[in-house]
Amino acid sequence: MNRLLALAFLTLSLAASVRAAPLRETLSLDEGWRFHLGDIARESFPGGQGVNLYGPDITYHGAKAGSAWGAAARGYDDSGWKRVDLPHDWVVEQPFDEKALKQQGYRPRGIGWYRRTFKLSPADRGKNLELQLDGAATHATVYFNGSEVQHNWSGYSSMYVNLTPMARYGDDINTIAVRVDAADTEGWWYEGGGLYRHAWLVKRSPLHIATDGVHANPVKATDGQWVIPAEVTLANTGPEVASARVEVAVFDAAGQRVAGGSSAAVSVVPQGEALAKLTVRVTAPRLWSIDAPNLYTVRTTVLRDGKPVDAVDTTAGFRTIRFDAKQGFLLNGQPLKLKGTSNHQDHAGVGVAMPDSLWEFRLRKLKEMGSNAYRTAHNPPAKELLDAADRLGMLVMDETRHFNASTEYLQQLRWLVRRDRNHPSVILWSLFNEEGLQGTEEGMEMARVMNAVVKQLDATRPTTGAQNKGHLGPDGKANPKNAAQVLDVVGINYEADLYDKIRAAYPDKPIVSTEDTSQVMTRGEYTTDWKQVVASYDEVFPGWAATSSARNSWEAIMKQTSFAGGFSWTGFAYRGEPTPYGWPSASSHFGALDLCGFPKTEFFVRQAMFVKDRPVLTLVPHWNWAGKEGQNIKVLGLTNAETVALSLNGQLVEEKKVDPFKMVEWQVPYAPGRLEAVAKKAGREVARFAVETTGAPVALRLAPDRKALAGDGRDAVPVTVEAVDAQGRPVPTANLAVELALRGPGANIGVGNGDPNSHDPEKGNRVRIYNGLAQVILQSRRDSAGDLVLRATAAGLKAAETTIEVRAVPAMAAVPVLAP
Repeated sequence: MNRLLALAFLTLSLAASVRAAPLRETLSLDEGWRFHLGDIARESFPGGQGVNLYGPDITYHGAKAGSAWGAAARGYDDSGWKRVDLPHDWVVEQPFDEKALKQQGYRPRGIGWYRRTFKLSPADRGKNLELQLDGAATHATVYFNGSEVQHNWSGYSSMYVNLTPMARYGDDINTIAVRVDAADTEGWWYEGGGLYRHAWLVKRSPLHIATDGVHANPVKATDGQWVIPAEVTLANTGPEVASARVEVAVFDAAGQRVAGGSSAAVSVVPQGEALAKLTVRVTAPRLWSIDAPNLYTVRTTVLRDGKPVDAVDTTAGFRTIRFDAKQGFLLNGQPLKLKGTSNHQDHAGVGVAMPDSLWEFRLRKLKEMGSNAYRTAHNPPAKELLDAADRLGMLVMDETRHFNASTEYLQQLRWLVRRDRNHPSVILWSLFNEEGLQGTEEGMEMARVMNAVVKQLDATRPTTGAQNKGHLGPDGKANPKNAAQVLDVVGINYEADLYDKIRAAYPDKPIVSTEDTSQVMTRGEYTTDWKQVVASYDEVFPGWAATSSARNSWEAIMKQTSFAGGFSWTGFAYRGEPTPYGWPSASSHFGALDLCGFPKTEFFVRQAMFVKDRPVLTLVPHWNWAGKEGQNIKVLGLTNAETVALSLNGQLVEEKKVDPFKMVEWQVPYAPGRLEAVAKKAGREVARFAVETTGAPVALRLAPDRKALAGDGRDAVPVTVEAVDAQGRPVPTANLAVELALRGPGANIGVGNGDPNSHDPEKGNRVRIYNGLAQVILQSRRDSAGDLVLRATAAGLKAAETTIEVRAVPAMAAVPVLAP
């Protein structure tokens, strides 16, 4: 079985071990929503189904429980609305509009409504019923059975709604309605709009483990032994005081129980919570690291009168982390330079409505580049991203959205830490990004409060803030009134020219480059011109930093031997913030990879600087320069070798010594043919790489990232569409329209090509190859199996087909779905 598919089945099986038991059910609500784009006046439909109205008095009846008017009402007719499944981003479906917000990618936003109905068995009476909406962009109001039950003030925070008192059973239908307001924005990048993460209904005992209520992060005790100091928050929505104890069992990857323990009894009052504590010792666990991400399962079970009533599995990894003022970052006691990237959360074709498997695809691409760390800029990530980071061994700097010490926003921070504190991949909490108050007393006090809140919930990870000024006072020494003073790790965005001064000003604090580089380039382009393209030579960058190319920014960090490392801007390109241009550019020119995940030159630059355990060699640009015969073409050799010899058509151009940061470049008079580089260490050949002048495109080729999908309706795979010449070589200058046809148990959920100036629709059966490449995202159908066949055609070219096997998911491993 394909490795990724095997991991998916293993993950599903572990999750199913809890869900399949009668103790708790976690049911997907992703399917069967009705969606309406635009607002709906409350007066359009008198609510309060079954209420004897004595007049259209919205100010009276509309304020009563169960009597919401308009689209929030139980009896509202939504049969004419569009049917959608979650995750759903309606903004990515909109046409581009020059009058729309530039920073949001010139796409109209606005307001949308979602509705979904379901039935509950009479056997569910007495259970605790919780609605979980993982993410709604940007603000949302949730209604259940005609009652307003939840407001959300951040598109990145989840909503957990206790439905128990308002639920209906048998043939009586339950109605969820969500008004999502995406007219407002939280960030200055593309944020999408809608219910763009998963939705769940959790059924559990009235005495149960509260959502995110298990804290079981392993630590190494002072005696060198590993322990899990488990804290479990119990909740009781039943009518009586409940006495319970908690058992914790630890299982290795083979499912063998390796440790366990039991708490003392605790009492939980009705509608209250209580904390059960115990310490579990684990002998000689296999450590989690970036190269060997060994994971364990912690199973927490609640017992009442000696009988289990609820259980939850969480993932654990045994590792130590430390940020040190002199040694930088240490993982399991060994210094490790953070080779990080900052990333937003949208992808070609799907916007922010990311299938789970795309998170893993993106992390694999970054690891291929040599990166070992990921910053969730500038917001809490999808929990599925952290699951993938745990499995793949990617370190995470987990960032909150709002720098705000008020009650509402501290609650968002608490939610983030409670949700994510068990992930071994998470090593650092980031409390802000480039805030105007960061260098003031006010900002320092806000950071102090937020830092204290984090420490109440997790004392094992340090805090930082991505600070782009204010570290230093007018005298060049540490500013006594700035956020860096009260956080654990000094974060620096850019300001490479001040690295030495900041290091001297904070001699006892660890330091990390929380953001650097800001390299801009357009994949496959090698001339900066009026077409709003940027040459891919790692030499064009915005003016807010003195060192912002990939090469000189990493060199500046490596010169600071005490720095923990850095997070470049960015790993993947993203919509919105179309630096360095405006219209018609609709997405950024940042990124080592484009919106599809196709590598730019920066990818190969970083790979050459980051990778140490194998030879790396790449040449740029391509070698298709018809009309420039005899003219000099700049050629970059990107390598971790000592020397590179370059030849054109078998004739040596020049052999050069490689600078570890600047690497090597030549000016080569263009002649069609084969440009080849040979990399050497100690005079011995270690790698060879060539680019060739190709012929015109004559055929298409399709290359799926994986050849098999789980037939669960969730698994998705990106497929590369490329143009090739008569010899089967990719044509890097090809730009042409492609028609797509799909048959079998799946769907085309989005297309893209990585062109930051493209205004092509991202939904549908057409895609334009840009500089040789395009991408299609295919997703399986639930409860399906068979061959999924994608066919691509283009005028005058030989068509291409690829077959992806969709495999049936065993019933025990499938994600249970609550039918609409």
